[in-house]
Amino acid sequence: MTNDTITISRAEYERLVEIAEEMDDIAAFDRAIGRMARGEDEPVPAAFADRILAGESPARVFRELRGLTQAALAERSGVNRVQIADIESGRKSGSIATIRKLAQALGVAMDDLA
Repeated sequence: MTNDTITISRAEYERLVEIAEEMDDIAAFDRAIGRMARGEDEPVPAAFADRILAGESPARVFRELRGLTQAALAERSGVNRVQIADIESGRKSGSIATIRKLAQALGVAMDDLA
């Protein structure tokens, strides 16, 4: 592989970035549809999906969708309630093991909490 350089205009670069982002969105949609078709996923009510799309913590949204308090989720998952609060507020991201426990307790895929 050579280190060839190509120069393109800013407008062309931004167009390519936009296309790449759209392709990521399409791939995520296709994965979600595939999971639903295989019975691995459930539809999320629009009001809850809108909250996630608006940037709210997926952990909080799914917890509230399930009708759980932080304390109830802590008991169900074995994750400390303060740690859950930190993840929901964005102060901390949580380890893979923690996210796995939360995902299992909420009945969602780990990717859904990312």
